[in-house]
Amino acid sequence: MRLDQFLRASRLVLRRTIAQELCDAGAVSVNDSPARSSRTVRAGDEITLNRRDHILRVRVRAVPTTKQISRTEAPSLYEIISDGKTNDE
Repeated sequence: MRLDQFLRASRLVLRRTIAQELCDAGAVSVNDSPARSSRTVRAGDEITLNRRDHILRVRVRAVPTTKQISRTEAPSLYEIISDGKTNDE
């Protein structure tokens, strides 16, 4: 599954276009490498989302077989490794 589709399916990002914009801006990395929205996501990958003063790091547990996932199932696709503010202040 594409990275932008995974971010949307897992509800880490509200819309796929936002996921694409974050990737284009360099705010998303997979396994510590900047990632394009078309990158393939696999179970075990670590995704880092940088948003303003907030960094979210998750590990992919499972990749869904469909683009639409229920709200209750979405959190089971990943586990949060770290969730916090940056130290740029």
